[in-house]
Amino acid sequence: MPMRPAQGGYHQVVVDDCQPGSLYFYRLEDDKERPDPASHFQPQGVHGPSQVTEPQFEWTDSGWFGLPLENFVVYELHVGTFTSAGTFDAIIPHLSRLKELGITAVELMPVAQFPGNRNWGYDGVYPFAVQDSYGGATGLKRLVNACHNHRMAVILDVVYNHLGPDGNYLAAFGPYFTELYKTHGGLEHNFDRPYSDVVRDLFIQIGL
Repeated sequence: MPMRPAQGGYHQVVVDDCQPGSLYFYRLEDDKERPDPASHFQPQGVHGPSQVTEPQFEWTDSGWFGLPLENFVVYELHVGTFTSAGTFDAIIPHLSRLKELGITAVELMPVAQFPGNRNWGYDGVYPFAVQDSYGGATGLKRLVNACHNHRMAVILDVVYNHLGPDGNYLAAFGPYFTELYKTHGGLEHNFDRPYSDVVRDLFIQIGL
């Protein structure tokens, strides 16, 4: 499906009859196929195709209105090691115990899609996508819904200053990185150099 140039250096196309579950790549000028850097799901890992997701979810937490920050008692956990299954769903049966401990907020270590099935999460490469081996976005929604029904808040540990090296194709799509700054995580995002407005826009959208 050929894409047409749009404002700001983007390209776009409207695909009819594109259903949740559809897999896709972007084919760039060099004929290399790359996953969507703003993918919402990578069911075959960081090098596989992106997948169109179903945004609808049956929330049952309509009575949840949050907690004052001074009432937060935070328990940080690693989804991949908190249970033997290493999934969002596997955490839910343990929420009652956390509640009994006096926990009022569960903080999840980074869950943006990273290479492999379990790691610290600080080398994620798809900031819009939730780790497939953990249960993806639907699994995360189920966990958040359950936490809220236990009167517990959820905090996400996020990484916005760099991406990991394995499966990081963002540079193929534009000037998203700069060599002006260096960290142990690799190239820094281009937040303040030429063309940085679109880079900032990308990461602002993640928070939305």
